[in-house]
Amino acid sequence: MTIKETGFQGLVEIFPRIFEDDRGFFFEAYNKEVFNDHGILYDFVQDNQSFSKKGVIRGLHMQLAPYAQAKFVKVITGKVLDVVVDMRPESDTYGKVYYCMLDSKLNNSLMIPEGFAHGFAALEDSVFSYKCSNLYHKASETGILYNDETLNIDWGVENPIVSEKDLELPTFREFVARNETVH
Repeated sequence: MTIKETGFQGLVEIFPRIFEDDRGFFFEAYNKEVFNDHGILYDFVQDNQSFSKKGVIRGLHMQLAPYAQAKFVKVITGKVLDVVVDMRPESDTYGKVYYCMLDSKLNNSLMIPEGFAHGFAALEDSVFSYKCSNLYHKASETGILYNDETLNIDWGVENPIVSEKDLELPTFREFVARNETVH
């Protein structure tokens, strides 16, 4: 497995070593020991999976402390533009956006630490999978509006399909003004 630093503390892209032959392929998607050796020390307590049609944008989602979640994300089928925003006020990359193309042909993944808002745009019909370091807690659920003008995220999707719930999320400035704790 190759672990690539992103310039955001704790945020890493992971590329597995894929073994292929005439039967198909095999790869190790997660290995706690390898992760621990690279300082990724989360215990994952919940696995989630979703299906999104091409053009769907989900996010930007997060949970507030003490229920903040680190997420280990990948696509099973399809391709998504994965987007995270560093919401940790003490971080050098606070308020910055990071883009990662997750592709089932590459089988790559992204390890997102606590304190990031997370979302993705389905560039193809996609099955998205993610492990969480904390259980879902509805009262702690929050996020940032996907088309926030301050963040100016290019989702790579024309005429996006966005849920009503996600359209009601606060802007980055509104979130900051609330002074909510992310981790």
